[in-house]
Amino acid sequence: MTTQLPAPARPEAPAQKLPLLALLALATAVFITCLTETLPAGLLPAMSADLGVSESATGQTVTIYAIGTALTAIPLTAATAAWRRKRLLLTAMAGFAVANTVTAFSTSYSLTMAARFVAGVAAGLAWALLAGYARRMAPEHLQGRAIAISMAGIPVALSLGVPAGTFLGKAAGWQVAFTAMTGLTVALLGWIAAAVPDYPGQRQSEAPPMLRALRVPGVTPVLFVTLVLVLAHTILYTFIATFLDELGMGGSTDLVLLVFGAASLLSIWIVGAQIHRRLRTLMIASTLLIAVAAAALALLSDSHALVYAAVALWGLGWGGAPTLLQTAAGEAGGDSADAAQAMLVTSWNGAMAAGGVVGGVLLDLLGAHAFPWSVLVLLAPVLAVVIAARTHGFPARRSGTTSA
Repeated sequence: MTTQLPAPARPEAPAQKLPLLALLALATAVFITCLTETLPAGLLPAMSADLGVSESATGQTVTIYAIGTALTAIPLTAATAAWRRKRLLLTAMAGFAVANTVTAFSTSYSLTMAARFVAGVAAGLAWALLAGYARRMAPEHLQGRAIAISMAGIPVALSLGVPAGTFLGKAAGWQVAFTAMTGLTVALLGWIAAAVPDYPGQRQSEAPPMLRALRVPGVTPVLFVTLVLVLAHTILYTFIATFLDELGMGGSTDLVLLVFGAASLLSIWIVGAQIHRRLRTLMIASTLLIAVAAAALALLSDSHALVYAAVALWGLGWGGAPTLLQTAAGEAGGDSADAAQAMLVTSWNGAMAAGGVVGGVLLDLLGAHAFPWSVLVLLAPVLAVVIAARTHGFPARRSGTTSA
């Protein structure tokens, strides 16, 4: 009888865990970008009084931010493709610190609008970068969860950041709210420098042209879904206070938004846990949930309880949408993922800017009750494209998975 020697021990593989501290830094960056964009909405009366313009004109500080992002995301992403990722992220966040500081101390409407445009430019750089950054930090099977964590800053900003900023602005002055944003951004710069890993950019010869990315199968369907879905959401969200006022619920806007934000956080957790295996299923479910919510708001809004239920469904459908769309764009883009992400950012912010305009036209022509109906009309082609893009864009079977 021979003695079998034991097999040589395999070197232990490094633990594949999510770098939570670094991902939370990205989530804070997302929080700052989202809150910087929406904060003026809660401070319009005081800002307009100090800047000497109407509330309608002050509201354009939100629009100019979205325009700055939409106009510059693609050319700046191409121009900075060779930059190391950490340097680019620090530059983008420093842009927020400068823009919010100028906004806080400005007494000129023109200077304020210029600062808001700069903030939008910084957002374009950041949004085109963040999802890909989160993916590179995580092992392949956890990349969807990493993006979900980094995108958690969106519902936190909308459900907690905007009410908190509004309260601070009313209690201490709107300038203090923007100054607080600068302080948070400065702290984040130190956090990024200490905890976020660095990655190289692309050599200029490797940087994929944007038009070439459009020819990659799957990219165009994802961009179409992004554009129309965000447009539908923005029309209703921008004018939610007006819509609730029509229902006799104007005094409950903060509570309604809190319900929306809580449901959005739950949605992000669900999407983060399942996105690696079920991106297509989750995208269809997301669209259907928003459609059901819009139908309930259109047909059953006489019941305040059903309004809250509909808003909860809306949050469940919407909360994970940024993660789903950015993941779909990155995977569809392949080697052109950065270009696809930049175009997604442009589509997203273009839809946000258009949402305010379209919503205003609908309000003037048809009244606030038209908002949920417009969502239903826009979601029909969204659902059709998601279902049709089963090979590329929102594939029924994704690489590295064994289930649809």
